Parts: sequence; structure tokens; C-alpha cells
Amino acid sequence: MKKISATLLMLLSCLGLYAQGNITADSLYASGKIYVVVVCVVLILLGLIFFLFSMDRRLKKLERNA
Repeated sequence: MKKISATLLMLLSCLGLYAQGNITADSLYASGKIYVVVVCVVLILLGLIFFLFSMDRRLKKLERNA
């Protein structure tokens, strides 16, 4: 029952996204906000890459010690 209610809640939260209007890449580019989106995406990807490399180093260190 918890899985069904969680799935239903997630689906309902996605419906709210459609109510916010049609924002296309052209309108973001015209207002200059596309650069903010690109910077945010790049920062998130760099953070993930840094996290994965640091985790890889830790695992290699543990494997050498074990």
C-alpha cells in the first residue's frame, strides 16, 4: 500500500509541473536565463564527477589495505 500511495503522490506532484506554462529553450535564451540553467547543470555534473573520483580513491585505498 505504501508503494502505491508513494507512486500516486509522485505522479500528482508531476502534474503541477505542467500547470506552470510552456517554457521553451527559445524563451530562456531570449531572457538570458539559459546561461543560469547551463551553469547549474555544469556545477551539478562537476560535483558528481568529483564525488565519484573521491569515492573511487577511497575504495582503492580500502582494497589495498584489505
